[in-house]
Amino acid sequence: MKATQQRTVSVSADAINARMERLPMSGWQVKARIIVGAVTFFDGFDQLMIAYSLPDLPGSWGVLGNSWLTGWVIAVGGIGMLLGALGGGWLADRIGRLNVIQLALVIYAITSLIMAFTHSLELFMSMRVIQGIGLGAEVPVAAAYIGEIARTHKRGRFVLLYETIFPIGLVMSAIVSSWVVPRWGYEWLFVLGAVPVVLVPFLRRLPESPRWLAARGRLDDADESMTRIENEVVTRYGKVLEAPRPTNPDAVVNVRARFTDLFEGVYLRRTLMLATIWLSAYFVNYGIASWLPTLYRQYFGLSVGTALHYSIFTTLAGLVGCVLVAFLIDNLGRRICIAGAMALCTLVLGLLAWFGTSTAVAVLGWSAAAALLVFSVNMALYVYTAELYPTRMRAMGAAFGGAAGRLGIIVGPLSVGWILTNGSLSWVFITFAIIAGIGSIVVALFAQETKERTLEEISE
Repeated sequence: MKATQQRTVSVSADAINARMERLPMSGWQVKARIIVGAVTFFDGFDQLMIAYSLPDLPGSWGVLGNSWLTGWVIAVGGIGMLLGALGGGWLADRIGRLNVIQLALVIYAITSLIMAFTHSLELFMSMRVIQGIGLGAEVPVAAAYIGEIARTHKRGRFVLLYETIFPIGLVMSAIVSSWVVPRWGYEWLFVLGAVPVVLVPFLRRLPESPRWLAARGRLDDADESMTRIENEVVTRYGKVLEAPRPTNPDAVVNVRARFTDLFEGVYLRRTLMLATIWLSAYFVNYGIASWLPTLYRQYFGLSVGTALHYSIFTTLAGLVGCVLVAFLIDNLGRRICIAGAMALCTLVLGLLAWFGTSTAVAVLGWSAAAALLVFSVNMALYVYTAELYPTRMRAMGAAFGGAAGRLGIIVGPLSVGWILTNGSLSWVFITFAIIAGIGSIVVALFAQETKERTLEEISE
């Protein structure tokens, strides 16, 4: 059977969706997941470089020992990520998923290189804001693209196995930093942050999301993109395609999404729920991950190398959590996985605040357990958020959730700096426990289950 025969199917948005749904799992999806995942890997690598470079920043900048300034050095990247998430999602729903991913990649690669060679804290922080715009735009848009090329069955596992590349990037950032920074300085971390620009040619060879093209009314382009995918599946991998289900040309309305659509009808509850859990999860996650290397050195007197080695264990635990949720989310469901993990994280952080702040080893153990849980929530949110909105506004919805997470990235580190200036280390983790508890309750009460439902069914 030749894939070109699929052109006999009437070209409508629903027909494109039907052809995507009948597409079997093959090497094509794996290839796309690897290419886009490589971008996400470097995104993860770049995102925590600031945490691992902090203990080695020039003494003349006055960062080390100044908790408030340290918080701002971390948080300015979050400001850029928030802007990038909102702008990137809006742009991706207009010019395409892959175009925005490529633009974001170039932005954070170039600014990373500039940060490596600046000797001014002001310029360093300014470039960090711009770099954050690229980082903030790429991740939610990439998640929307991967979600749109996945079929309904086991979609959660497919997307989350892709998403695990992000925490792998975090782990590699910790490992590389622990080896590079003590030997050659923090500058070389940011030089490495420019490497992903080599991925642009590979991204240009991928077909644009057929679902997005169809939702924009570009049906001929959607048909062409879909046919490219079908041809590759049939001719290269020997897969035989089933006939698509009967189509309903009126099932999808091709209208341009507005930002206010996120707050109308059934989407208001979804948007508010998602904003709360994104903010709370990233408040906890980034607050812990970005400050730990500095806390180990500042409060427990560890060397730069030892502090960075300790941080590796926390990110490794987070990676384990991401793998676990990838295999559980399609069986247990999105709501149970997210609300349950945040509830357990609340308990762990409360125990850390009560028992675990006396030694660096105790902080390491308890924070690793918390990271395992909250990292799994962060990953689950990417697949879950992309499921809750129709194609015409999926990237915008995912980006708004990501923007709420980026707000957590801003507020979390700043809160740690303020608490350490005015209180104790225990109060840092008490605050994290309270925020995690709020996120757990909101998801348990207001989240809608989406497992084993098509993207079109969920958006109705």
